[in-house]
Amino acid sequence: MDDQRFLESEWDYCLVLDACRYDVFRDVYDDYLDGTLHKRRSTGSSTPEWASRTFTGDHDIAYFSGNPFINDLGIPLNELKWGASCEYEWTASEHISDVFDVWKTGWDDDLGTVPPEAIAEAFRAESEAVERAERTVLHYMQPHAPYLSRGTGGKLTQIQKGIKRQGETAEDDDGGALSSLGDAIRPKVEGRLENSEMAQKAGLWLELDPTELLANGTRVAALELYEENLRIALESVAALVSDLEGRVIVTADHGEAFGEEGVWEHHIETHIPPLMEVPWLEVE
Repeated sequence: MDDQRFLESEWDYCLVLDACRYDVFRDVYDDYLDGTLHKRRSTGSSTPEWASRTFTGDHDIAYFSGNPFINDLGIPLNELKWGASCEYEWTASEHISDVFDVWKTGWDDDLGTVPPEAIAEAFRAESEAVERAERTVLHYMQPHAPYLSRGTGGKLTQIQKGIKRQGETAEDDDGGALSSLGDAIRPKVEGRLENSEMAQKAGLWLELDPTELLANGTRVAALELYEENLRIALESVAALVSDLEGRVIVTADHGEAFGEEGVWEHHIETHIPPLMEVPWLEVE
């Protein structure tokens, strides 16, 4: 299996599906897209890890981001107070020429995420920036939870609102002693929760229907909704791809775990196959 080689590969448009594992993509993609599919190894098991290890230079890219961790706020990942808890001193705006915060402008409060159509709409609205940039990335939030047929996703909403609020108040708030104390304690608490399989599953249960859980179990119920999310995204991707001129790639930043090796969802530096193996589709 080759490494992803995201920037070293030749493409004009790269459509990134968030938390898309290779095997589920392989089973459904040809219902929507034609092309040559490869399995590649990502540079990280989470978005902060992938982004900080992929975009290390200066890149002339128009980046339409549905993911709050890749933003134009200028706040390093290790200083974000919501959802990151990492040591990566990386800021998207320092490495990517044009970042469009679709996670902020295209957010749907009822769904608790950015729907695929919002990415396409932002892309079409910024045609001049796309023409000006050397390459373009569209970063969709699906198949990442919340599952679109289930409504609001609390965890992702908290991250989105927290990062947005931090960006709006960064120039006016020096943090103070209480903030510093919280920053010191938070990574330890979150680290213990992430290392607990029960805690990981509890976060996933919030996205699932209790009836489905009882009937099918967590893994089967979650995988069914995950595939549904992926299909919704691919339908939107296929509609957009038909209008693009140039070399198009569909890939993912990382995968998603459903109990493999005791891991659920995805976490920083958890290098197991379901999180590291991603699709690389060269679209015809």
